[in-house]
Amino acid sequence: MSRITASRLSRLLTGWSTDGTGPLPRQLATALAELAERGDVPTGTVLPSQRELAAVLGVSRSTVTAAYALLEGEGRLESRRGSGSRLRGSGLSGQSRGDGRLASFDSRSAPLDLSSGALPGLRVVAEAFGTLGPADLRTPLTADGYHPHGLPELREGIAAYYRAAGLPTTADQILVTSGSQQAVWLIAQALVEPGDTVVVENPTYRGALEALRSRGARIVPVGGDRPGAGPDGADVAGLRALLRTRVRPRLVYLQPTVHNPTGRTLDSAARRGWATALTEGGLAAVEDSSCAELTLTDDGAPPPVPLPASAYTIGTFSKLFWGGLRIGWVRAAAPAIARLGGIKKSVDLACPVLDQLLAVRLLDRLPAARAERRAALRSGLVTAQEVLRELAPAWEWDPPAGGPALWVRVPGTDTEALAQLARRRGVAVVPGPAFSAVDGFRDRLRLPVMQGREVLEGAVRILRACAEREGRTG
Repeated sequence: MSRITASRLSRLLTGWSTDGTGPLPRQLATALAELAERGDVPTGTVLPSQRELAAVLGVSRSTVTAAYALLEGEGRLESRRGSGSRLRGSGLSGQSRGDGRLASFDSRSAPLDLSSGALPGLRVVAEAFGTLGPADLRTPLTADGYHPHGLPELREGIAAYYRAAGLPTTADQILVTSGSQQAVWLIAQALVEPGDTVVVENPTYRGALEALRSRGARIVPVGGDRPGAGPDGADVAGLRALLRTRVRPRLVYLQPTVHNPTGRTLDSAARRGWATALTEGGLAAVEDSSCAELTLTDDGAPPPVPLPASAYTIGTFSKLFWGGLRIGWVRAAAPAIARLGGIKKSVDLACPVLDQLLAVRLLDRLPAARAERRAALRSGLVTAQEVLRELAPAWEWDPPAGGPALWVRVPGTDTEALAQLARRRGVAVVPGPAFSAVDGFRDRLRLPVMQGREVLEGAVRILRACAEREGRTG
């Protein structure tokens, strides 16, 4: 009999109290019934206790009690003394491997939406698009348009990107993907079997956790995160300790440069430590460099070369240029790329040719894009920190090395409950547990910095008020 944690159920219930109508118990009962009908929570799943769910949703226990009673009266919930309350639905059963960590993308209607760190598009995207014309399509139109591994000129352009950074790379070592999320998913599909151990940092990118969990991986986090403690979330000593227990990880997923969500970048010594540990352990490593171009340095230099021990390196155009440009890639040995490409064909056959042609043009505009994006990020960071110091002086964070957000500690507050309370007041934000394989960092929020002063001020005022309420009632 499967059980669902209060944290995971909270993520799946994003927007439950704002997208519906009627009293809160009715809205909650309806939302739970919809999860069952969609199979997001399979039939027979044991729900959290009323007390646990009330705490994480920021509502009274009586609200949850009434919602459960409504569901039981409708035949959608079966309560047995000693075994909890089991949800009934459409008949879809079995173990749901999704973790609900990307559920915030399903409901983006909050007036003050801080649920995504995605950045607006750069001017160079429009400029590059404007240079495309009929002549650029003449050759592609003579073929069928299917390039499962990517447009040849784009694969070569990405290979040249790595060669310029000092990492010898050929075009057959590149697979073009639909953004970095598909890249992570493809690697998980190719390498991970249900029950395999995968090591991740703690915290880490929530999309990777979702992809790995959906594959049935046993995710083991190493490291921790606390302000002022140095390289947050990346603990090579934790990996070495795990290896001494004779656990053999199938994969290690890392973000050494501009980590999501903390924004930290490992220094040279830490990078060498990880490379040594991975090599000595003979471990397959995935280095996700999706945010690496979002460094705050102002010299226009490219990000550090990937770790030499990385078997797979992930990159994307979506972070630097525009989230609407769904072009990413995997760099790996040619045989591994061939295997990943075979899996990708069963999903989407190939990425759109027009998007890839645009990406080729954008590779020539990297210096201008870096300068524009880094200047905007530095300005946004200054504004966000000013707002926090003025309106929430007790909150804590470490200045990031890059990225679109601050990893903020809200002392004495359960941020899952805070996020639920804030949503009902028009603010959408992602709490810390969404970035932890073990639902840790319950006092953390990811706060995007590129929202503008007015939006940030309005959101932080509401978040602080909700934190004070949650602190009094929690």
